[in-house]
Amino acid sequence: MIAISLPPQKRSWSTLSFSSTLYLCPILDLLLAHVPPTLQAEIRLGLQEALVNAAIHGNQLDPSKAIVVEFSVSREGLCWVISDQGSGFIPHCHCASCSSTEIAPLPPDEAESGRGLSILHQIFDQVDWNTKGTQLRLSKRLPRMQMA
Repeated sequence: MIAISLPPQKRSWSTLSFSSTLYLCPILDLLLAHVPPTLQAEIRLGLQEALVNAAIHGNQLDPSKAIVVEFSVSREGLCWVISDQGSGFIPHCHCASCSSTEIAPLPPDEAESGRGLSILHQIFDQVDWNTKGTQLRLSKRLPRMQMA
């Protein structure tokens, strides 16, 4: 089941919640409804990666656990807060902007697990987790006159 609140006005927040699933097309369509067309492809990729991580790694694909997405659209930018009901994790930085002392090399059997986090850092201007690792905040600034 998918639940959504009314579309955002000014800087208000809307909320979308759904059971853990990998069937994300209708969810992504709702989350991208007010995103400028020029940004939709890259934002879709980033949101899909974040939602897949929440469903698989967070909620272990347990359909009794929900994923909640709060989102806001304004003239300044776009913001999503994605929460899962998993046990959390300690995020490690894999972005290019971090110093090499902050990045621990991944063992060969885990080499692909950091790819999604790297994608998030390339697409979004802000990528932050809560201390428990169960909530992800993604933000994207918009150039002036970008909003439809």
